[in-house]
Amino acid sequence: MTASQTAAAALALDFVLLYVDSPAASAAFYADLLGREPVEASPTFALFKAGNGLMLGLWSRHTVEPAATAPGGGEIAFTVADEVAVRDLHADWSGRGLTILQPPTAMDFGHTFVARDPDGHRLRVFAPSQKDAQAEQVRS
Repeated sequence: MTASQTAAAALALDFVLLYVDSPAASAAFYADLLGREPVEASPTFALFKAGNGLMLGLWSRHTVEPAATAPGGGEIAFTVADEVAVRDLHADWSGRGLTILQPPTAMDFGHTFVARDPDGHRLRVFAPSQKDAQAEQVRS
């Protein structure tokens, strides 16, 4: 293994940063969605503990440096136990007024739906298929 491969193998994915129009408004949205308050908040940034050591940062698109260019495609995904949990969360989020981009649907990887946050970021909820869940247990 080369030195660069060794260094890359030591990297951990610790933060996901979303560029948002209003960190305060987005923090309120995610506090309600996640059921927890941010661990840090300022006029230009908010930070949440997302679980498993991962942190979700909401950074003002107006102050991020270097300046953000056009956003790429991507999603934040939340895993739930089963199809019933997918449908229940869909009903909850629909009731809260989230824009639903994809209603509950069976796909090759499991049951899923997709919503959108106030800044247009896609939020996917899914229950892995039995095959995928078993493969994940083998990897763990």
